[in-house]
Amino acid sequence: MTNSSEKFEHEKVRMLYAPWERNLDLLLTPFEKFVRHQATSGLILMFTALFALCLANSAWGDIYRAVLHYPVSFGFGSLVIEKSLQHWINDGLMTLFFFVVGLELKREFLVGELSTIRMATLPAVAALGGMLVPALIYFAINPEGDAARGWGIPMATDIAFALGVIALLAGRVPKALISFLVALAIVDDLGAIIIIAFFYTEQLVWSALLFALLFTLLMVIFNLLGVRRTVPYFILAVLLWMALMASGIHATLAGVITAFTIPALPRFDPYAFLERVKELVQQFDNSFEEGESILKNHRMISTLQALRKGVDGVEPPLQRIIHQAHMPVAFFILPLFALFNAGVEINFSGFTEALKQPVVIGVSFGLLFGKFIGITCFSWIALKMNIVSLPNGVNMKHIGGAAVLASIGFTMSIFITELAFGQQPILMQQAKLGILVASILAGIVGYQWLYKLGKSKFA
Repeated sequence: MTNSSEKFEHEKVRMLYAPWERNLDLLLTPFEKFVRHQATSGLILMFTALFALCLANSAWGDIYRAVLHYPVSFGFGSLVIEKSLQHWINDGLMTLFFFVVGLELKREFLVGELSTIRMATLPAVAALGGMLVPALIYFAINPEGDAARGWGIPMATDIAFALGVIALLAGRVPKALISFLVALAIVDDLGAIIIIAFFYTEQLVWSALLFALLFTLLMVIFNLLGVRRTVPYFILAVLLWMALMASGIHATLAGVITAFTIPALPRFDPYAFLERVKELVQQFDNSFEEGESILKNHRMISTLQALRKGVDGVEPPLQRIIHQAHMPVAFFILPLFALFNAGVEINFSGFTEALKQPVVIGVSFGLLFGKFIGITCFSWIALKMNIVSLPNGVNMKHIGGAAVLASIGFTMSIFITELAFGQQPILMQQAKLGILVASILAGIVGYQWLYKLGKSKFA
């Protein structure tokens, strides 16, 4: 009689139940999963944005705009919140996007590309240049009036779009360059969050802000007390979102605040878990019976349940939630945001004139030239001052190509546009046109740059 391990190998070859399933064989690090999902999300975003643009300028354009502004209300009794469908997506669903951004920021600060000063310095310096120079270029072109409020628009980088372009390059770029671009974009996101909090906040309502601080404090206390279940954090996050909405601070920041309170330590010690897993695997092996349905084998089922509890306990809540939330955010929320925000109505007969508008020029020049100049110059200066060193296999030409891709602003730039020009629809349309023009050109130029620079040895 063959032993249980031989039976398992036999079953593995047969795979009667799900021959297409490869999850057990596909082992990716959290960073590799992040890059793969972001790259795929970026490609989906490209097609969704193009679809929205075509829809807004088609015979169905009026229907599209009517759907955007369709009123939707939630609540009970006298507590009812009514907003347009577009606002619910931008203020509601995008909170989950900011939640995932916050989780990724926390992970990078703890164990990732930003966990040490040496690792964080180059992308941080590059990101700083990539935020300051675009803002200065925009402000130089739009120094006064309502248009001046859009200075924060060209400061953002869309990591999903940028990695989507890199995905098309396959193995023609060094892996270290991808890490640099991811770290730069994450620092960029942090900068955008700070800008939104301090510069795009309406008049504060202090009573609501005190409630927001209370809910934040409770989540911090839960973390310190070792609460590892997600439900208490979720309930407080909803209350925090409502308090921030009432306070005047943009409600999506509730996602970032909540993310930083999510525990990064597991419930079980990894070494103790390893010893327990060995016992459970042996117990599972001993209870295996040839030809018997697992539903009838109570010892095997109880062993599997114990193993599942152990797996849940040894995985940090931070990593588990990133894994669970990243897919719906990357493949549903962000494409939905693009669908509801990228539909810029273009007057093709006056397209040339539209491109001459100061807001369009400020946004597009800020993204295209500001990002490139800021990232490359700040990186070069830091290198000459011996503050930083380039990653292995990366040179300044690679940094230049990454700087061009960082000019793709899209998601965060459009989001800041909604905050800056929410009451000026003409300026909003102009800013979005500038974002789309710059992002398309940056994607094409950045792809060509890195394609010609790339060599097969990076595969």
